[in-house]
Amino acid sequence: MSSIDPLISGQAPGTASPPRSMAVGHAFRDMPFGSIHLKICAVLFFAFAIEAWEMLMLTYVAGDLATSLQVGMTEVGIAISALFLGMIPGSLIWGPISDRIGRKATCAWSFAGYGVFTLLSCFAPNFEILSVARFLSGLLFSGVFTVTFPYFEELLPVKVRGRATVYLAAGWPIGILAALGTAALIGGHGWRWVIAVSALASLWGIVLYKVVPESPYWLARRGLNEEAHNVLDRLGAASIPRGTIFTVAEDEKQSIWGLFKKRMGRITIIQVLINFTFSWGYWGLQSWMPTLLEGRGLSASSSFSFIALSAVLMIPGYMTASYLTGRFGRKWIFTIYVLAAAAGGFFFGTASTETEMYIGMFSLAFFALGAWGVWDTWMGELYPSALRGSGYGFGIFGQRVANTVAPSLVGFLLASATGATSTILFINMFLFATVILGLFLPETEGSELE
Repeated sequence: MSSIDPLISGQAPGTASPPRSMAVGHAFRDMPFGSIHLKICAVLFFAFAIEAWEMLMLTYVAGDLATSLQVGMTEVGIAISALFLGMIPGSLIWGPISDRIGRKATCAWSFAGYGVFTLLSCFAPNFEILSVARFLSGLLFSGVFTVTFPYFEELLPVKVRGRATVYLAAGWPIGILAALGTAALIGGHGWRWVIAVSALASLWGIVLYKVVPESPYWLARRGLNEEAHNVLDRLGAASIPRGTIFTVAEDEKQSIWGLFKKRMGRITIIQVLINFTFSWGYWGLQSWMPTLLEGRGLSASSSFSFIALSAVLMIPGYMTASYLTGRFGRKWIFTIYVLAAAAGGFFFGTASTETEMYIGMFSLAFFALGAWGVWDTWMGELYPSALRGSGYGFGIFGQRVANTVAPSLVGFLLASATGATSTILFINMFLFATVILGLFLPETEGSELE
């Protein structure tokens, strides 16, 4: 059956053909993957790398920040957490905004606002103003973080969507390496210069706005058929007659409350819980990694080298997950990778030698980030386009709650009689919970986006 079906009408013989209708997702079924997709991938890849950079860069200049503002490490921890605190309401706000004003406009406004408040952070005279500026930076930057993956998925051919989106997630270790490199190169000049570089990175939003087209799914929902047609032509869709009316699934025409109705409600609850448990299992360990490594006998410089090597090993983790999810789907590759990451975490937590510690940590980095790449892809595919941004936003909300709470609780456990090994094993339990929850979500590999 053709994917373009005439609208049923009482057409009289000899009259002009009526407009044709077409589900916008059908245009991506046989679309080739071309140079335009590579350009889009490169632009959004670096946008995601900037997000990773922003979330970690203050961690690597914490000592200078404490000395400069004459505060203790508790206050430094609050300043670092302020970004995540801002992302909690930001993720809930920007998701619906992206569904309303479009993916492209969301990225533009989010990058612009983030750049302004990050630049203001450079001139913060005290801890209080810095924390407020960081909170506002997180609130505004949530737009880019929330929309990057759904945006990319809505521009990709069905046959490569999974693999390509996992590659996009590989921007995370690049961001980590960039943050480490920046701290090493200019950190000696003070934390303000490191933040200034972050503010300059917001100019990447201009490149994104120039290169990446609006989502045809969003355009179709708005009835902007000519604009949707132009974008699909640019993306290399097969010849589609002019005047075609692009359609979306009927259940897309609903409010944000559609996230909690019937089947969508079940999916939303499960994916938010996965985002919470997976983020806790990953971030609870990463946020204290330098301290844990130093407690195992590594020097501060060796600890940073260890983290850098772990970041490098994340890249092949993404590459293998990208290949495998394209062949075997989301659910089983995600499940296997998270289980393997949990095994690596267990090995790291119970290591009795430095070699065992390296094997455990590198296994955790390889498999955990491969699983994150699959999850970032899978999460956006669970929703129709009218709810995709909002659904993704709720997922990021779950992540940010874990990002905010986990470091404090883990710090408390490390400071108590619990000990490092027991604390690491406790963190690992969240990875096992992630595996169980993932079994209850539907497979999406090879299906059209709605």
